Amino acid sequence: MPDIEVVAPNLKRRLSGVTATVVRLIPVQARMIGIVATGPGLPPALPHIPLARAATLPRDRWRVWHARRNTEMALGLILRRILRRKYKMLFTSAAQRQHTGFTRWLIRQQDALIATSPQAASYLERPATVILHGVDLSVFHPASDREALRAGLGFAPDDIVIGCFGRIRAQKGVDLLVEAALRLFPQRPRAKLIFTGRVTPDNQAFFDAQQARIAAAGLSDRIRFLGEIPWEQVVRTYQALDLFAAPARWEGFGLTPLEAMACGVPVVAARVGAYETLIRDGETGNLVARDDAEALAAALACWLDDDAGRRAAGQAARAHVEANHAIEAEARAIVEVYRRLLA
Repeated sequence: MPDIEVVAPNLKRRLSGVTATVVRLIPVQARMIGIVATGPGLPPALPHIPLARAATLPRDRWRVWHARRNTEMALGLILRRILRRKYKMLFTSAAQRQHTGFTRWLIRQQDALIATSPQAASYLERPATVILHGVDLSVFHPASDREALRAGLGFAPDDIVIGCFGRIRAQKGVDLLVEAALRLFPQRPRAKLIFTGRVTPDNQAFFDAQQARIAAAGLSDRIRFLGEIPWEQVVRTYQALDLFAAPARWEGFGLTPLEAMACGVPVVAARVGAYETLIRDGETGNLVARDDAEALAAALACWLDDDAGRRAAGQAARAHVEANHAIEAEARAIVEVYRRLLA
């Protein structure tokens, strides 16, 4: 392992958007700088050290502690101020909301800040470097044999498959997408809708209500919830889609539309998070008003009813991500922040 210059903590065992960011970025950054992750629930192939070692690294040089959660900022301060480790504090924020008093205090203790969008930067009350997320184009790309892939996942050749990925909860607009599908699907027999993502206990009643609405409409065979699926299957499912929907009511950044577009899939998304920055309205998909099931249904209908236009938008989406949102550019920009802190 090369000299450790950066430690990226991940203090959450379950898969989350933040964890996914750490997992996809570090292998790319490791080709540029000596970086390791620390914490539970990370793939064994990722450059990694135990938390105990992160807490006892020698004081012979400064290193960067790159936090993405409050708990990680707090732990970094403990390591620096109590255990006297030589860590420069860096925090990346995706949140687009007013921070709590404790979070604002933690942010004031940082040596530098990164925001994943201009909107997130506006809530930090301190200067931040804006670095948009990118996508690993070697992982997310159109399938070489899409027909075979779709057949293996149980889709018919003429199905039009809409996907929505993320936890099953109201914040993600799952109920809005269900409502749109209930309006559109009776007149469009080729349309199908799949959701992937975990249902947490506090959202079980919400999930049960959506299932009941779908069953009452007689659409349980065409609107399906796949649950939390393995990462490799997530990528294959993106590649099998015809259309992606991201109707969240609020979002920090929101990476799933970029991943879908990288796989050649157009996206219909609400005007939240960084979606207005990522999606070219009318070219790589559509943007609709937040919390508006009618607008969502109208936008989906346009793409469901235009096979040629949908395929062209998918090609434009892939080209847009290739030109503007490759993960290498994100990794390089973050490494530049590391180098400034270490200079």
